[in-house]
Amino acid sequence: MKLQELTGRAPQLPLSLTLENGQLVQLEQWLRVLPEQRYVAKAQWQGRTVLAKIFVGKKAERQFQRELAGAQLLTEQQIPSAALLASQQQADGSAYLLFEFIDNAQSLAEAWLECSAEPPLSKRQTAILSQALSAVAQMHLRGLWQSDLHLDNLLQQGDQLYVVDGGGVESEHAGQPLSQEKVVANLAVLFAQLPSAFDAHLEELLVHYLLANAEHALRLESLHKHILSIRQWRVKDYLNKAGRECSLFSAKINLFGLQVVWRAAQDALAPVLSNLDSVIATGHIYKTGGAATVARIEHNQHALVVKRYNIKNPMHWCKRFWRPSRAWHSWREGHRLSVLGIATPQPLAVIENRWCGLRGSAWLISEYCGEQDIIDRLASYQASGVVPELEINALVELMNALIREKISHGDLKGHNILWHQQRCYLIDLDAMQQHQSMRSFTRAYAKDRNRLLRNWPQTSPLYTLLDQRLPQLPSSCPED
Repeated sequence: MKLQELTGRAPQLPLSLTLENGQLVQLEQWLRVLPEQRYVAKAQWQGRTVLAKIFVGKKAERQFQRELAGAQLLTEQQIPSAALLASQQQADGSAYLLFEFIDNAQSLAEAWLECSAEPPLSKRQTAILSQALSAVAQMHLRGLWQSDLHLDNLLQQGDQLYVVDGGGVESEHAGQPLSQEKVVANLAVLFAQLPSAFDAHLEELLVHYLLANAEHALRLESLHKHILSIRQWRVKDYLNKAGRECSLFSAKINLFGLQVVWRAAQDALAPVLSNLDSVIATGHIYKTGGAATVARIEHNQHALVVKRYNIKNPMHWCKRFWRPSRAWHSWREGHRLSVLGIATPQPLAVIENRWCGLRGSAWLISEYCGEQDIIDRLASYQASGVVPELEINALVELMNALIREKISHGDLKGHNILWHQQRCYLIDLDAMQQHQSMRSFTRAYAKDRNRLLRNWPQTSPLYTLLDQRLPQLPSSCPED
């Protein structure tokens, strides 16, 4: 097969490609695919394992030139990166680059996932971020920056850290330190991907950057401003992706239905999606009838939670058909929390029945995160009198995160906070809202806090303890 003939999201492997010079590239494993544009794979070429980047379609030449220029900049400025072994823009418009394949390596993003649930700036988190900041500082010192900077583009093999993905590498004045303005803007791209709880530790984190590049004095106020702006854009961009066909989500939306599935779970969920109501009927029912039916199901030795939002009667349908379903609202808010680093079960799929665009019943499928809620978890405190510091601190952390992001839950009873992996997970996001003003959020937060405290008698020691420890906001806040 020729490069230009590559099509689809996941062409069947193994696949043999013939280059214009007659050489063969045997593709073994897809690493990243942008259909009809860019295909990245682990491959065999001339008896060695390589990373193959293949460009097809109308944007092939531009993307190839950017990738090639970025790879050359990294090499020229002696930034550790995968060696470029071969590259060519072919006569039919397709193009390729073949890089040395870095074996037994782990991206810093993968390492971060293993410790992301730990309290901010744990030992493992600090080690990962210090490596990343040191690598970024080295690039900035040589006049380079990566426009699409994230931990996935930093690959660790033993003690060596490599910068990968030259397509996002740009230069101001190669060989000369990057200007302060561009340094701040680029660092903000990295920090904006961390939960906002890390914003309080920026000064401490910047020490790791300044040890490698002290060319500029970096103003925290300016950096904070850039981080906030980029984080808001990232959330908006991610939520837009959660409603359309893209590399992260598979979406089928028309006048007679909506189905959006997290692509990583698409194949595993296919049997469930084809017969949702039957699957619910065979599962463990938590709640049935009325406005919603909730069940835990077992599929491929993996537990899931399916929530069906019912239409109770014609009057209920008249109130619901014209606006986004509660399943869709929960789907978006679940992804909002995930991208902001606030714990919630991973939303996997959302389905709406529609008739000529008018909405009916809807379903939401999420990961299962256990059944112990915060009420059950704290029940033993009433009898023992031992202060549950771990649980209280987790609750405080959750409430502080909601305050930082100006997010109100709308029904923050204890049953809607699960205790899982030593963290508090929010569920039932039907009424969740991110506020634009501090004034409206303050009112909503007060209601959330009061609703949570009502789970325990006012005369109980637990109520008194939580009332003392849970963060409060002034009753009157200026509009912002």
